[in-house]
Amino acid sequence: QVQLVESGGGVAQAGGSLRLSCAASGSIVSINSMSWYRQAPGKQRELVAVIPSSSDTKYADSVKGRFTISRDNAKNTVYLQMNSLKPEDTAVYFCRAVVNNGNYVGQYWGQGTLVTVSS
Repeated sequence: QVQLVESGGGVAQAGGSLRLSCAASGSIVSINSMSWYRQAPGKQRELVAVIPSSSDTKYADSVKGRFTISRDNAKNTVYLQMNSLKPEDTAVYFCRAVVNNGNYVGQYWGQGTLVTVSS
């Protein structure tokens, strides 16, 4: 079994910053891609940023230039540095990992962490 635990959510003022972390643990042989999604009230879950096993990264247009995704492979951890926050960034943020546990490759989700940006 694989577990993802997020941390770092909270309340920030518009223009401020927060850093999210997501640590994977359990039966892990390797982790392929790691990503962050978010879901605002009444909206569908959307992809925010993804970092494959390589150094390539991709971002939603709405966060380009403000958010940075990174990963520490030694710690099986992915980060999301969020700068210049806007009220529209308010959402529950989820991390997702595609993990090889030696028997199969599957996707796993964290429980979510709430980010609230006040104007």
